[in-house]
Amino acid sequence: MDKIPMTPSGHVALSEEYRRRTSEDRPAIIAAISEARAHGDLSENAEYHAAKEQQSLNEGRIQELEDLLRRATVIESVHGETVALGSQVKVEEVGEGPEEFRIVGSAEADPLGGQISNASPLGAALMGRRAGDVVTYKAPNGATMTFKLLEVR
Repeated sequence: MDKIPMTPSGHVALSEEYRRRTSEDRPAIIAAISEARAHGDLSENAEYHAAKEQQSLNEGRIQELEDLLRRATVIESVHGETVALGSQVKVEEVGEGPEEFRIVGSAEADPLGGQISNASPLGAALMGRRAGDVVTYKAPNGATMTFKLLEVR
């Protein structure tokens, strides 16, 4: 099994989600199933079927979280001059304004939330680079993108 690199904050967030899903959501869903079951005929009981679907989704996510947490390798942020897991970076695409984001493990990536994976094309291209470097990489759409790394924190 491959290890999954993760920042400490990402590990905490996934651990908290696991705790919530197992100790809060699971009992609430079981109670909803019991209540719906008490309404009688299960074949036409929409509440029962909805609660069972919710249970299935929750249990699937719990299994996924267990796997992620079991395989997680927490990488402490390295406060250096080069981009590493956990680095906050500021880049500027040629002809565009600056953007800031954090480099995280793939399990905790949230591009809309300003966190990109170290395994993404841009994340991988930035790893090990220093402020002032110009980085060129091929985007998923096939376009060649060029960024200047303005800052590494």
